[in-house]
Amino acid sequence: MSYQALYRVWRPQRFGDIAGQEAVTQTLKNALIQGKTSHAYLFTGPRGTGKTSAAKIFAKAINCHHRVDGEPCNECETCRAITEGRLNDVIEIDAASNNGVEEIRDIRDKARYAPTQADYKVYIIDEVHMLSTGAFNALLKTLEEPPENVIFILATTEPHKIPLTIISRTQRFDFKRISYQDIINRMAYILQEEKIGYDEQALHVIARSANGGMRDALSLLDQIISYGSDAVTFDNAVKVSGSLTEEMMISFSSALLHEETEVALQLLQEILSAGKEAGRFLEEMILFARDVLVYQQTKGKAFADNTQQYSEAFQTFSQESPATFLYEMIEAFNETQGEMRFSTQPDIYLEVLAVKLSQSKAHATAAAPSAQAAPSAEVQRLAHELELVKKELAKLQELIASGNLSVSQEGAKAAPAKKETVRQSNTSAGFKPNMGRTYQILGEATKQDLARVRDFWTDILDVLSVTQRAVLKQANPVAASPTSFILAFQYDILCQKATEDAELQAAVDAATQRMLQRPGELVCLTEEQWTSVRRNFIQNRNGNGSPATGSDGEPKQAAPKQAAQPAAPKQSAPTTVDEDTAVDLDLPPEPPMPEMEDGYRGDYHPGNFADDFAVETDPIVIEEQKEQEVVDQALSLFGDEVVTVVED
Repeated sequence: MSYQALYRVWRPQRFGDIAGQEAVTQTLKNALIQGKTSHAYLFTGPRGTGKTSAAKIFAKAINCHHRVDGEPCNECETCRAITEGRLNDVIEIDAASNNGVEEIRDIRDKARYAPTQADYKVYIIDEVHMLSTGAFNALLKTLEEPPENVIFILATTEPHKIPLTIISRTQRFDFKRISYQDIINRMAYILQEEKIGYDEQALHVIARSANGGMRDALSLLDQIISYGSDAVTFDNAVKVSGSLTEEMMISFSSALLHEETEVALQLLQEILSAGKEAGRFLEEMILFARDVLVYQQTKGKAFADNTQQYSEAFQTFSQESPATFLYEMIEAFNETQGEMRFSTQPDIYLEVLAVKLSQSKAHATAAAPSAQAAPSAEVQRLAHELELVKKELAKLQELIASGNLSVSQEGAKAAPAKKETVRQSNTSAGFKPNMGRTYQILGEATKQDLARVRDFWTDILDVLSVTQRAVLKQANPVAASPTSFILAFQYDILCQKATEDAELQAAVDAATQRMLQRPGELVCLTEEQWTSVRRNFIQNRNGNGSPATGSDGEPKQAAPKQAAQPAAPKQSAPTTVDEDTAVDLDLPPEPPMPEMEDGYRGDYHPGNFADDFAVETDPIVIEEQKEQEVVDQALSLFGDEVVTVVED
């Protein structure tokens, strides 16, 4: 017979031979012993962890008439036929190449026939995630209610690609990565049975390269045996696997730690010239830095899956390497590994990394003095300013005690003038609404229109985009006419953005027409502007009706009377609304409002017409009066030469 690979020769034939999957194998054995087997199983896990082997062992065990404690005997004709792959009732299918609907329909049709040689007909579908959507749908009903004596075993490495309707109809078993020590023990057992000598360190190199897969470990072991023929040595394992020796990794890391850039680059060039792959180099260095860090933090005790004896050089390097350096190494190696994935020049990334790590400590040391100098200079400046403040305060106390402190009236008047100038400049730089259109909407506004807009305002916001909804979230409808409504904003920038955004206004208009069957023209004001507009409108309405507006949108002032002109007969000025609407406005008092989310309390809110015929004292005016009283008191005590009024 021709030569077979080690992983085929030593494929597990009993549940007890499967390494590192005790939870799965014990559950399957107990199900066989108790006669509680399911009609469908799903085996998931990384490659080389025993999924297909467990499926074949289960097929043998359920058809074996001489099983002991759930294990097949491997001696009867049925067991031998399944092991050799010649039993027609155990069908193994590769879903990667048979992933169409026709193949699954063929399985469904043949599953109706009873088994010919064994007690159960077992279908093992490997790499089941490769099936097409139509194939999964064709398998669905058969998998849920298969014919009697038919068992499906699905195996996959990517369970997230399998529909949930398939997973819910199976018993799922997750195969984990095989531990470091279990791989070493299995390889040692095989080498002893094959009567081949080996070095313990060589098995550690192979186990680390296998990354939790037994098939990968045995394939690499097979290559090393072919390379050395007589024994598995450490040198042969390093050469065949492409791994780095501990001496290489310690030398390179020491050069980085001691800022020996030239030495680090030379060692890197030697490693790459020896045929080591750049990606494998980074993986080995990350694992090495991890081992050093774990050795430091556990005080010489490693994890349970890493029982190799650490050399004296390793222990010395671990003692002299600070944890911060190891953190920096791991972070830099991980970052370079991601950047190098799509590069055609990986060696350049490694060289830049070596230079960066070997000089990072020097840069940090050079930057330290300047970082310390800056705080000291800042402290000195603050101390000097504190001394000046103390001296000024002492002088003020002496003047107050002696009674020589006087206040001039001009200084007292200068501060309010200065404050008013600042306030006017700030106001002029703010948002300027369309006052003409605002007063026109107020002349046509009714309480019923405002109530309808407020009732549907949340629904209108819901149909807008996320960006548009964010702009209007802090705004509230405060007045509405049959064709338009006014929004009061808390922030000027949002008010200006809503006014200038034609797309947003069109979206609000469309939503209003769809929900309220009426136009939805939008006029935006800030809450401060709305308070002022509302007060002016009520005053003008109580006196002369709706205010007339000029070209700039502000209410016009009455022109002075000319003595020489004869009195003309009075004529009613044309207005946009009828006289009754202008007088009544249909805005009756509303009940006091509870505390709002935006901080307004009681019966004051930008959208609350508490009393249309009595102008209440504006809270903003009250706050300004309080501020002015504080300023006047300060000026009277200290004078305008000491007190400076600054308004933010």
